[in-house]
Amino acid sequence: MDITPVTSKQEFSIDIALQQAELLFRTMDIADTTREDYLKRLPVFLEYVKSNGLNINTYLEFKRYLGNLPYYSVSTKNKYLTTARIYLKELNRIGKLPQDITQNIKCFRQNQKHKRDGITQQEMDRIMEAVADMQKSKDSTRLRAILSLLALQGLRQVEVVRLDVKDIDLVGKTAQVLGKGRDDKETINLHPETVKALKEYMDYCKIKDGALFVSNSGNSKNARLTTRSIRGIVKELLDSLGIDKTTHGFRHYFTTTLIKTYKGDLTQVSRYTRHKSLEMLQVYNDTIITQRDLPRYYNAFSGVKFI
Repeated sequence: MDITPVTSKQEFSIDIALQQAELLFRTMDIADTTREDYLKRLPVFLEYVKSNGLNINTYLEFKRYLGNLPYYSVSTKNKYLTTARIYLKELNRIGKLPQDITQNIKCFRQNQKHKRDGITQQEMDRIMEAVADMQKSKDSTRLRAILSLLALQGLRQVEVVRLDVKDIDLVGKTAQVLGKGRDDKETINLHPETVKALKEYMDYCKIKDGALFVSNSGNSKNARLTTRSIRGIVKELLDSLGIDKTTHGFRHYFTTTLIKTYKGDLTQVSRYTRHKSLEMLQVYNDTIITQRDLPRYYNAFSGVKFI
């Protein structure tokens, strides 16, 4: 049973569809970064529609199409699938599609365990040594401040870029953070080393108001840094040290260190990591327990050798 498409397959224009989607997503109560992500991923689905048309089974068939793509991880496939679902549901809501064709179709099952390890203590030691040797400059003081927020506060990249000068209270050692999926800012306590790094950066770069972290060069000078900029700045440092980790690895380091320090008290740890539920923290805790237990597992088969 076919449903009425937005436009016929022959006349379908991806550019026009994207323009319409941008207007559509503007009416949604979502963050700007989320809206941008949807618009970046939507062309994959639109290309599929252009080639295969739009009918009642399109969403299910698109899922099967993604499932056969070997170069996408399950996580990435789910992001494309989610984008398509949001788009189709919105078209149905405004009457462009007569029915919701996404019903009863689940996302791909995804392993909740971390695919990549975070920054290790040995790597953190190397990072600290490298940063300490840097000559003081706008770039180096900014880098120290960013690293302190990532490693000592466990902030997400989007939380770092959202910070304004008015959010920072160096005297009270607190900051107001607009967290992931939050509508209001929440107060976090700043580690003394974070306070020192932020004060050095703000004093040296004369940051007095507006965005806390801004570009130091190019056409975007003094413009608020983006999450992409943060990743680029941090990745440049990690690459120079031969550390094959991501910026998110610092939040992993922060969380893992706290779980070890608080001996698995996930409720207390969550007050600092600000996870909405303890489920994700339990993933971290399970990894720590497994790593700790590995010697006993190895020893259980110590007498079995094939080489």
